[in-house]
Amino acid sequence: LAGALSRFPTLMKLRDAPSACPSLWRYLPCPPAELRLDLVLSSGQSFRWWESSPGAWTGVLRGRVWTLRQDGDRLWYTVYDEEEEEEQDGCPAKAAKLDAAETDRILHDYFQLDVGLSALYRAWGVADPLFRKVANDFPGVRVLRQDPVECLFSFICTSNNHISRITAMIERLCQAFGRRLCCLDSRPFHAFPSLSALTGADAEARLRALGFGYRAKFISGSARAVAEGLGAEGLCQLRTAPYAEARRVLCTLPGVGAKVADCVCLLSLDKAEAVPVDTHVWHIARQRYGVVLGGKSLTPWAYQEIGDFFRGLWGPRAGWAQAV
Repeated sequence: LAGALSRFPTLMKLRDAPSACPSLWRYLPCPPAELRLDLVLSSGQSFRWWESSPGAWTGVLRGRVWTLRQDGDRLWYTVYDEEEEEEQDGCPAKAAKLDAAETDRILHDYFQLDVGLSALYRAWGVADPLFRKVANDFPGVRVLRQDPVECLFSFICTSNNHISRITAMIERLCQAFGRRLCCLDSRPFHAFPSLSALTGADAEARLRALGFGYRAKFISGSARAVAEGLGAEGLCQLRTAPYAEARRVLCTLPGVGAKVADCVCLLSLDKAEAVPVDTHVWHIARQRYGVVLGGKSLTPWAYQEIGDFFRGLWGPRAGWAQAV
């Protein structure tokens, strides 16, 4: 038992966090060629995971706190119980426990494990010698399937920003507006805020006080626009809309331009062909792929041309190849 526990250090630390208890550890079969947690969870797709101990990643997914780690061809995980809270009538309230089949399904969906990544790598390598050259250093990079509300407001925070600062901003957002879930190693974890929590009259002022700057107006404005328009359900239903339509709808929201819209399309709305383009991708397209573009800046026309070029090169899952 001691040997088994030593392989999952988070369990050893639970004595410091009596308010949260894990479920039994379970695993999904998943070789590293199909998923590398260290590459995927630190790459700026999601901002809610941290390496809680060497090789172990703890974060919030679907309103629960999880710890994940890999051992050979197995993806191990455990889910922590939510803290009890007192309702107004005095009855304890906490989310119902998930059964094993449901937790397996959540992870399978989140990592889109039905998509065979090794075959895609081979196809991209055949089409693109540059991809083939770099792919061996970055195996198992796949695209997450995130909640659309969380993905939208997370990526509104990414403009003119970097991963460590975005991560800190999202953490403050969740602490200020999200429901507390549990505490591990003296660290509290919160759910991502609901739309209603971000539409309050004082939401923008509170966000500015938290250091969100001009993004505070975009977050509160987009929250109101979604709440009064599509709603969270309608936002999710964009998964069934054509890529161009979903992108057009997203670009009507405050603070959402082409790149943020493409990130949301790719990472939460099942648009695998979406290729987010920033100045780095623009330079790569010109310098390493020889894409001929007029002008010295990333114009809307150049943005579309670059996306179309990579879609033509990599095929219907071009956004996945770009992630690598």
